[in-house]
Amino acid sequence: MKTNARSRAYKIFTNIVLVILAILFLFPLYWIITGAFKTGADIFATKPVWFPTKWTMANFDRLLNQRTSPLFQLFGWTGPTGPAAYRWLINTVLMSVGAMLLTCATASMAGYALAKKRFRGRGLIFSLIVCAMALPKQVILIPLLKEMSALHLYNTLWAVIFPTVGWPFGVFLMKQFSESVPSEMLEAARIDGASELRTFATVVLPLVKPGIGALAIFTFINAWNDYFMQLVMLSDNVEYTISMGISTLMGEASVDMGVLMAGSALAAAPIIIVFLIFQKYFTQGITMGAVKG
Repeated sequence: MKTNARSRAYKIFTNIVLVILAILFLFPLYWIITGAFKTGADIFATKPVWFPTKWTMANFDRLLNQRTSPLFQLFGWTGPTGPAAYRWLINTVLMSVGAMLLTCATASMAGYALAKKRFRGRGLIFSLIVCAMALPKQVILIPLLKEMSALHLYNTLWAVIFPTVGWPFGVFLMKQFSESVPSEMLEAARIDGASELRTFATVVLPLVKPGIGALAIFTFINAWNDYFMQLVMLSDNVEYTISMGISTLMGEASVDMGVLMAGSALAAAPIIIVFLIFQKYFTQGITMGAVKG
């Protein structure tokens, strides 16, 4: 009886702690979203206004009407003109989705090769990948900048996408998941006459799908929030991401907090949507990675 009472009390205590921590982590998001709909009086009130006294869309109106820009440019053809915030958001989505797709494709293939293929130098390559995970991005910034300039990719979204594709963490993560693929299934596919590409597509990918889902979330969020790389590689207002675009709206003498909160809420929405879509795979990826064997 005492053991059951202690166990029940422990569960109640841990649940209370988890609820408090969840509230603390979600509070900044709540403050940004509600602040986007607050009036200037509520935002700059002496006492914090926890809930808007008057809902307003004025902050979004100022965000969308301050600047205009072509919504897209394709093969030299300029599309219709619209709010610059839409162009920034489109650029960020294209950049993050492109980085996510390319990283998942390359990391899954590299992880499979390192986990299931036997070739000379395999251990050395994996050791270099692990060492690269500890390498600060600032160390390779100048070589990356020179490389993108030599390839005439500077000030394009590709200059932000390509450095993300070779993410060492993605290769490391997918190698760990590929280790769990039974070698017997790969041998059976080869005996049946399946090519290497078909074996990878029909046998390996379905088994490592949770890992790809987790990597997709990590990559998307990492690319979306990589303000440092965006700041270095992009210099044209038309190519700005939503984070850089919002930073340009800050005045030297004053800051329109309502516009900044509206822009931050607009920038946070796609990340939340992606997480909700992939959360099942993300949870499976975390649990499978924790209990291998």
